Amino acid sequence: MMTARIDHLVTSGTFSLDGGTWDVDNNVWIVGDDREAIVIDAAHDADAIAAAVGDRHLVAIVSTHGHDDHIDAAPALAVRTGAPILLHPDDLMLWKHRHPGTAPHGPLEDGQVITVAGTELTVLHTPGHSPGAVCLYAPGLGTVFSGDTLFSGGPGATGRSYSDFGVIIGSIRERLLTLPPETVVRTGHGDSTTIGGEAPHLEEWIARGH
Repeated sequence: MMTARIDHLVTSGTFSLDGGTWDVDNNVWIVGDDREAIVIDAAHDADAIAAAVGDRHLVAIVSTHGHDDHIDAAPALAVRTGAPILLHPDDLMLWKHRHPGTAPHGPLEDGQVITVAGTELTVLHTPGHSPGAVCLYAPGLGTVFSGDTLFSGGPGATGRSYSDFGVIIGSIRERLLTLPPETVVRTGHGDSTTIGGEAPHLEEWIARGH
């Protein structure tokens, strides 16, 4: 049996919230083998994501949170592939901003395990960037998919609606920095990092955070 691998795609589009719009590049992560896969954050370009998945069975489209740049291509990808879209229910209000009159196909819950290609990914509810933000921890792959909760250089932004700096710091401290230090952090934007590379800087982030 093949071991799951991680494919990486960068897509470009916009992020809109609170009346502003910004150009963004998003990381799309595809975890699977030659037979099946999941997509983490269907951002901007359903055609490019579908091409990267190829003829594999798409088990699920997993959304780390409901900001529109992470979910804008999800419905189109779901229609093309038949895969269910999963989102933590605390972010449904953000989903409805972008896709009114529709809903994701299923919830994500803390502790839930998603299995693809013999690899388990555990859902960690990590609110702060948004109320329903989650990370996906795959110990068998030595990695955590952090969405916009933790980046190379610090926590995700908390300056917009539904965000909270104190909450995101608590999520990072309790849910992420407790993972093995060699764990690779694959982020929603920009470069990957490691838990051990970020952990020493927690107090600096807190000092400059407010």
